Amino acid sequence: MNKHILILYYSRHGATKAMANRIAQGVESKGMQAKLRTVPEISNGIDFSQASVPDEGDLFVQKDDLKTCAGLALGSPTRFGNMASALKYFLDSTSSQWLSGALVDKPASVFTSTGSMHGGQESTLLSMMLPLLHHGMVIAGLPYTHPELHSTTTGGSPYGATHYAHGEKGNKLSDDERALCFAQGQRLAAIAQKLASQ
Repeated sequence: MNKHILILYYSRHGATKAMANRIAQGVESKGMQAKLRTVPEISNGIDFSQASVPDEGDLFVQKDDLKTCAGLALGSPTRFGNMASALKYFLDSTSSQWLSGALVDKPASVFTSTGSMHGGQESTLLSMMLPLLHHGMVIAGLPYTHPELHSTTTGGSPYGATHYAHGEKGNKLSDDERALCFAQGQRLAAIAQKLASQ
């Protein structure tokens, strides 16, 4: 069994990265390794504007990371109700992984951050699920058994963890957001373990 969950994200100002780190903690609390990866920024919608290896932070994702993972958490800030172009650009390049079935029957979850309360969080999460469904992945949301989905006044959704980065709060996750990110990581790892034992 592959022992790691790939947490693939794009983060411009750090909020989505903070969510990815908290999801990783949830994954590792279930005894699995969390492999954090990001994608480079793009310019002109075509050319990568960064070097092939980042100067700091998490490494850029490689296509083999999709093949070797036991599950995937996909995260992006919201851009007009959709995922950021840098992440979409990478996903659009995964045709060979789609043809080979590299992600078939692996669990996946999604997460996002917005700068406004009604900034398109749920439409972003739904749009991020679409390529994962095409890859044959098993989508795992957050059930309402998590009390934070009932109490949150910031981010949180049954479709996946969300963050509302407003005002001075910025990249700091609320207690409810932290709990939901952690729970999402735990659930993804637990489902990966169950599917691998079939």
